Amino acid sequence: MTDHLEDKHVEEINRELNNICDECKKEDESVTQNLILTSYKLCSSCRVSKTIFPI
Repeated sequence: MTDHLEDKHVEEINRELNNICDECKKEDESVTQNLILTSYKLCSSCRVSKTIFPI
């Protein structure tokens, strides 16, 4: 039973770490890095634009 729960957890983590930005929907390596640092799935360019223009 715990194996099934662990498999679900691993699948969820893999879905989160797909390197696709939530804002622009482009694949970028920086998405996972920003997810770890800020808990937002944003690429570097979207992160900068959200920092400068937070609206």
